[in-house]
Amino acid sequence: MLKDTLSKFFKVDSLLGNLTGYVETRVELLKIEVKEDVAKGLAQAVTYLFIAFVVALFITFLSIALAILIGQRLGNIAGFSIVSLIYLIVGVILWARREKLIALMEQKLSLLLKKKK
Repeated sequence: MLKDTLSKFFKVDSLLGNLTGYVETRVELLKIEVKEDVAKGLAQAVTYLFIAFVVALFITFLSIALAILIGQRLGNIAGFSIVSLIYLIVGVILWARREKLIALMEQKLSLLLKKKK
C-alpha cells in the first residue's frame, strides 16, 4: 500500500509507461529506416546489375563482330584467336592490378556509406 502511494506520488507508473512507449517507438522507427535502406540498396543493386548485363551483351556482340571482321581477312580461327588474345591481355593487366582495384573499390564504397547520413 505504501509502495502504491509512493509510486503514484512520484508518478513512476506514468514515467515507466512513457519510457516504454518511447523505446518501442524508437525500435519501430529503426525498423522502418532499415527497411528503407535495404530497399534502396536492393534497387541500386538490381539497376547496376541490369546495366552491367546490357553492357556485357554489347561487348559480347561487338567482340563477335570484330572477330568475324578479322576472320574475313585472316581466317576465322585467326580472327577469334586475336580477339581472345586481346581479352587475355586485359585480364592479365586487371589481375596484376587487382590489389589497387580492390583498394579503390573499398575507398569508394566507404565514402558512399559515410555520405549516406
